[in-house]
Amino acid sequence: MDQRTILVLGASGLIGRFVTDDLRVRGFRVIGVARSLSLAQTMSALDIERPILALDAAALTHLLKEHAADIVVNCLGVLQDGPGSDTNAVHRDFVARLLQAIGDSGRAIRLVHISIPGTAEADRTAFATTKREAERLIAASHIPHAILRPGFVVAPSAYGGSAMLRALAAFPLDLPAAVMATPFQPVAVEDISATIAWLAAREIDDASVKAVTWDLMQAEPVTMAGVIKQFRLAFGTSGWPRLALPSLILDLGAEIGDLANALGWMPPMRTTAIAELRRGVRGDPSAWIAATGIAPKTLTDTIGRHPATIQDKWFARLFLIKALIFASLVAFWLVSGFIALFVSYRAAAGILSAHDFPPALIAPITIGTSLMDMSIGVLIAFRRTAAVGLVVGIVASLGYMFGAAILTPDLWVEPLGALVKTGPAIVLMLVALMMLDNR
Repeated sequence: MDQRTILVLGASGLIGRFVTDDLRVRGFRVIGVARSLSLAQTMSALDIERPILALDAAALTHLLKEHAADIVVNCLGVLQDGPGSDTNAVHRDFVARLLQAIGDSGRAIRLVHISIPGTAEADRTAFATTKREAERLIAASHIPHAILRPGFVVAPSAYGGSAMLRALAAFPLDLPAAVMATPFQPVAVEDISATIAWLAAREIDDASVKAVTWDLMQAEPVTMAGVIKQFRLAFGTSGWPRLALPSLILDLGAEIGDLANALGWMPPMRTTAIAELRRGVRGDPSAWIAATGIAPKTLTDTIGRHPATIQDKWFARLFLIKALIFASLVAFWLVSGFIALFVSYRAAAGILSAHDFPPALIAPITIGTSLMDMSIGVLIAFRRTAAVGLVVGIVASLGYMFGAAILTPDLWVEPLGALVKTGPAIVLMLVALMMLDNR
């Protein structure tokens, strides 16, 4: 059999990245395509950046022909609508264009589509309903296809919901009892890749796999509590006493997550995520196992064989703290600027007067620095401008410290130590800057 070329769409994501790298190890020629790739993800000339979701059917057809694709793996997906994220556009409209492109390419191509488990009757979110609409479009086409419905994906890396469960395992916290009891059948990301490799080795006209829909997950029933318990064993936190979060706190966290989502962030705790957690993850992997002969890895195989490394522990401990870091920095800059401008303007201006600043400069400096502080807070609040805001905040803080050392040195020994506390604030902004990446 000739070497098959596999085109992976969404090669920067949790599943897409692993599949791209693993299939290359298995001997396939894999083209990894993503809207944007980190520097670490562009080590191969076969990893390319394209504005995938903006491509029309003709451009997608050209992409398939250009790389002589035999198999297309669609790993694209978004959890919730927000700035730059549209569930309809990603899950339904894009799939419609992709199906047209495959049909127009003149090539015998198998489409492998990553979807979600469950039934249409239980779909309650835009995420789930649009995923199901994409499945219907694919099933109605005459294109050879495999719709894969992975359970809760356990991978060496973590993102979104998988990162949140690791974080819960690292802290003495539980979700509400009803959520912890929901079915949560996991699947190792290696099993997803092995399934794609198995499909890629089949002839395109093999009738037994011309149109299949498989649930990919561990056959034995597992609850969310069972998944978190296995992570706790790996983290060494299984013996800790735990506090169950009330449902009200969970719902409040989801609403706050939606607000962050509107600012361009993609926190794991959003209303869609909580709705899907409450729904659970369940399915029947028997058809997949019977067809492929793949024995799904159990949670113990995937997580329990290796204790968590210090890198795993640091990530899990800091994951939930990241939101607090950014929220506190936004509040710090906004509140400090607001107080100086509206609450304690006379006191702020009085500091400059007491140090013999020219009267004509006192108001502009006081107002200007206050507005700058609030602007830094706004910049940090939006995901797109957060890095700029953090850098400007660090520079501004250093400017305040050195300016005070020259012009108002007595402020360094004032009782509340305002300038002394600026140093730890700079360190916190450096930490936030280092934690800004999601993938």
